[in-house]
Amino acid sequence: MTSERHVDDLFDLTGRVVLITGAGGYLGSAMCRALVEAGATVIASSRKAERAQQVAAELEKIGGNHFGIELDHMDPGSIDRGFDKAVSLAGHVDILINNGNEGTGGDLTTVTAEQFNRQLQNATGFFLLARRLHDHLSERSAAGNIILIGSMYGVVGSYPDAYEGICDASPVGYHALKGGIVHMTRHLAAYWASDNIRVNCLSPGPFPNPESAPAAMVERLCEKLPMKRMGNNHELKGVIVFLASDASSYMTGQNLIIDGGWTAW
Repeated sequence: MTSERHVDDLFDLTGRVVLITGAGGYLGSAMCRALVEAGATVIASSRKAERAQQVAAELEKIGGNHFGIELDHMDPGSIDRGFDKAVSLAGHVDILINNGNEGTGGDLTTVTAEQFNRQLQNATGFFLLARRLHDHLSERSAAGNIILIGSMYGVVGSYPDAYEGICDASPVGYHALKGGIVHMTRHLAAYWASDNIRVNCLSPGPFPNPESAPAAMVERLCEKLPMKRMGNNHELKGVIVFLASDASSYMTGQNLIIDGGWTAW
């Protein structure tokens, strides 16, 4: 029998080092702040080194020492260079959050084979980076944690009338990508549990950046939601800390959907 741990201890990330891709985005930056607020050291990665370093500097205003690195998860060479840089800066990595995403143009009526394949390459990058962490943890005989960022659109289709006449439909390649990420989570979790490495997926629903989302599309999406509103980026802060921390220590291979009730219909 083990002694019962206090909830404050379970959610505490003090001493943990987290590498997160896409750290400069609307959702990525909020997750970074949550991790720092929970005590973690964050290695913020971006395709542009300057943006990553800017994020790290902003995080240091909250507290602690953090790092910014260049890492393009669409480029295997960049993945290796970026991961090696992360380890050299922080000494080790305990947790990986695969959040970066490169979108492509074209909806299902116009998307080319090259664009579709490029979209799916995001999943390749997720896997290669996850494997680097797995091998790094195994070399250290250390436990670890991997979080893949999926989407509600990896579980359900989109409503055509939510986009019609406003913008392109949600890309078919994106749906194929996110569905694959959800299932890759299960597969990696099953194989890596014996190595004391947990793998889970966080699937956000509609969290559009208010600075760039078409207002008409947002209005239509709200009509489809039980909660009748879009998500705010801070509403992912609690769940990312839960998944990254020992609060979810008996959870692996799962897809946690935060979508305002979209998939409840």
